Amino acid sequence: MPERLTEMLTDTWTPLIILWITVLPSIYMAPMNQSQVLPSGSSTGLKRLNEEQRVLHRSKRGWVWNQMFVLEEFSGPEPILVGRLHTDLDPGSSKIKYILSGDGAGTIFVINDKTGDIHAMKRLDREEKAEYTLTAQAVDRDTNQPLEPPSEFIIKVQDINDNAPEFVEGPYHATVPEMSLVGTFVTKVTATDADDPVYGNSAKLVYSILEGQPYFSIEPHTAIIKTALPNMDREAKEEYFVVIQAKDMGGHMGGLSGTTTVTITLSDVNDNPPKFAQSLYHFSVMEDVALGEPIGRVKANDLDIGENAKSSYDIIEGDGMDIFEITTDAQTQDGIIRVRKPLDFETKKSYTLKVEAANIHIDPRFLSGGPFKDTATVKIVVEDADEPPVFSSPTYLLEVHENAALNSVLGQVTAHDPDVSSSPIRFSIDRHTDLERQFNINAEDGKITLATPLDRETSTWHNITIVATETRNHSQVSRVPVAIKVLDVNDNAPEFASEHEAFLCENGKPGQVIQIVSAVDKDDPKNGHYFLYSLLPEMVNNPNFTIKKNEDNTLSILAKHSGFSRQKQEVYLLPIVISDSGTPPMSSTGTLTIRVCGCSSDGIVQSCNAEAYVLPIGLSMGALIAILACIILLLVIVVLFVTLRRHKNEPLIIKDDEDVRENIIRYDDEGGGEEDTEAFDIATLQNPDGINGFLPRKDIKPDLQFMPRQGLAPVPNGVDVDEFINVRLHEADNDPTAPPYDSIQIYGYEGKGSAAGSLSSLESSTSDSDQNFDYLSEWGPRFKRLGELYSVGESDKET
Repeated sequence: MPERLTEMLTDTWTPLIILWITVLPSIYMAPMNQSQVLPSGSSTGLKRLNEEQRVLHRSKRGWVWNQMFVLEEFSGPEPILVGRLHTDLDPGSSKIKYILSGDGAGTIFVINDKTGDIHAMKRLDREEKAEYTLTAQAVDRDTNQPLEPPSEFIIKVQDINDNAPEFVEGPYHATVPEMSLVGTFVTKVTATDADDPVYGNSAKLVYSILEGQPYFSIEPHTAIIKTALPNMDREAKEEYFVVIQAKDMGGHMGGLSGTTTVTITLSDVNDNPPKFAQSLYHFSVMEDVALGEPIGRVKANDLDIGENAKSSYDIIEGDGMDIFEITTDAQTQDGIIRVRKPLDFETKKSYTLKVEAANIHIDPRFLSGGPFKDTATVKIVVEDADEPPVFSSPTYLLEVHENAALNSVLGQVTAHDPDVSSSPIRFSIDRHTDLERQFNINAEDGKITLATPLDRETSTWHNITIVATETRNHSQVSRVPVAIKVLDVNDNAPEFASEHEAFLCENGKPGQVIQIVSAVDKDDPKNGHYFLYSLLPEMVNNPNFTIKKNEDNTLSILAKHSGFSRQKQEVYLLPIVISDSGTPPMSSTGTLTIRVCGCSSDGIVQSCNAEAYVLPIGLSMGALIAILACIILLLVIVVLFVTLRRHKNEPLIIKDDEDVRENIIRYDDEGGGEEDTEAFDIATLQNPDGINGFLPRKDIKPDLQFMPRQGLAPVPNGVDVDEFINVRLHEADNDPTAPPYDSIQIYGYEGKGSAAGSLSSLESSTSDSDQNFDYLSEWGPRFKRLGELYSVGESDKET
């Protein structure tokens, strides 16, 4: 009864609810929450009934509340009175002060500290916060001492229908197969309502279809969408737009509603057979079309899509089933007709085919509607083309004996023009296949003749290419391979397979096989080789050797007696005649060399030289070779040692103490003169052992004696350069035939303080006419010619 009353008042007189809650809280509140409110003494305040307590004791009433309610979204000119707090300790003398704390105290909810009235200061929204927990306490106004313990109570925000249903996941997309039965599940939608689902019907939703009928239907409470019409055809309409409504308050008038859209697509099933666009197709093709080339396309249309539209093509009837084939283009689903075998306009000019197109994937549910295939007729006309000549055979094989006469006919090739015009044919040989020009061909009749002699032993096969060309159209050319086999004739005599040299032991026995020889023949008789061996007529009664023919076509050489001796005769020559069985028979004579050797007791050859016969017994040939190799090696070492000793250089000047600094001579240094003692140390050019006297040459004895010229005065820096140069000149003058090993290479002692002056012409200010070269004639025979040249030059200038 209180719930029904609340529902009525909510829809009609809201102010009456506020008044009722305020005046009669103990009557209304307890039944709504199914709780008991008990009065209490002044010291304990409000107490709840213990769930296990069976006996109720009524005492002095204390707080008179448990929970309060306030409508959401309620607004007015004044704050809303939620309820009033009161205690029995309040005598009405205004000495009690009410205090409120907790959720929203002081901001959302305000209490009158004298009367205990609680007001809501703001508009409340249950969807934001459904209830507030607060604490009330009564204290002495003067001392602020608590008169009652704190008591907790709840203010609940009462819901009103202020939120419309919403489809959070919309808009929706769904798919259902075409031709589905009525009631086939499509999809399910869901709407939500933010209102309280427990209180009233504010969140009770009912679904309905606003658009999309009569094709689809929806369950009002489950929101399941199903098909409503049978046999909906995708090919007629593929997509449907459905509007779904959700309304609260159980769908009654005054309820709020929300909508969403559902796009439903019909998926394809194979319910349509393929159908040719036309029943008769015409194609034309040239007779020289290449095999495998497409000559035309046919198309069977299918209203279905994807896998359901795939078809396969076959030729089921016609006079060209073995000439043509048809395949399916995976991209376009066309039937491609191709040529399987060569066409010939002169043989057959047209073909008629019956082509069938059938679905690959068939749905058994729709077989009752008819076969999922279709047929069409294809007429193919073959057009004439200028074809190249055609040989009577794809290949030719000719045989000729190797002794065939020149210009003899080996064989003939023939070819004709398959066209109706039948152009004459000319034949030729592709010379790239006959580089040696061994064959010729008659251009008119195709007869092949021999141009050069043949030799089977050189080449057994010859492969040439014959070219046939139309005389009216030289672009029409055909080629054919011709293999020419050269047949053998007996034109080669047999001979030994290799150069044989037989060894005969001195201690051999009569009848012993000395050597087995074999023969070869370059010819190749049909029945194989058969050789005849014999000795020369004058050697038939050979006293030393005889021959024996073996079954394997070889020959054994046997000794007639024993007692052969190297000292008596070391080598025997045995001529053998080898004949074949050909026609005419051919023969040759080969000579077998038989060498007498010394052998061991078991017949192993040890020495075949006559000199080795006198060597001490027990010394083998290998030991002798090793000894000889050692002797030669020792001789080579001795010769190398002596040669190295002879080529070793000895010092050219006898010195007691070698100064290694004298070995360093620089030829590219030009200093600043004799006064420049830092740039170049002239003392390095001195030979301390050769300043004070003459050093004889050690390698060559001097033949002539020349006195050196008087030098200039010593330079002031303490180094007697003039004397140093004179010593070197004296050494060179006494050895005119030997190279000047110790001659000075640098004379550039130039500078301001040089008493000898500059020897370079680079710093000459005028010319060479100011210089006197007479002293060059005093420097000995080495400078005599130089002095004459300069003297002649001076006289020429004066003249």
